[in-house]
Amino acid sequence: MTKPFTISKAWIWRAFQSVKANGGASGVDHESIEAFEEHLGRNLYKLWNRMSSGSYFPPPIKGVPIPKKSGGVRLLGVPTVADRVAQTAVKMMLEPTLEPLFHPDSYGYRPGRSALDAVAVVRQRCWKYDWVLEFDIKGLFDNIDHQLLLKALRKHCQEPWVLLYVERWLKAPM
Repeated sequence: MTKPFTISKAWIWRAFQSVKANGGASGVDHESIEAFEEHLGRNLYKLWNRMSSGSYFPPPIKGVPIPKKSGGVRLLGVPTVADRVAQTAVKMMLEPTLEPLFHPDSYGYRPGRSALDAVAVVRQRCWKYDWVLEFDIKGLFDNIDHQLLLKALRKHCQEPWVLLYVERWLKAPM
């Protein structure tokens, strides 16, 4: 049977290895990485089969309340292990193309960059200027225009399966 999308099983395996190395909590299914790994072959095959056939739909995201320093809470979305593997497979496809397009002073969610790297740059630059501007875009991920985001993604990515799954993730409930 021919699949509509060409995604190698090795690609899904590498995505799992990355997820395993990063660790993380279980999602709405309460399945840990260790439990997922107990039936690794079956779980990865099922994910690969669904992704390559176009029948993968992300499960709901588990919302975990995180207290804010300023009071109140923000919800941290925790996907299932299988969904993290799927997201990582897409990330591995997008990163080589998109990473060079980002501003060199962008540090959030970037490979090889951290908050400590951003602090080091701020520390170095604070001697040049007498002021610092700090801002937070409240609810950025909750309020970003999905159509505009997908349009930008389509400009730089022609992989139909990547576009399909990004669109589905944007619609996934929490």
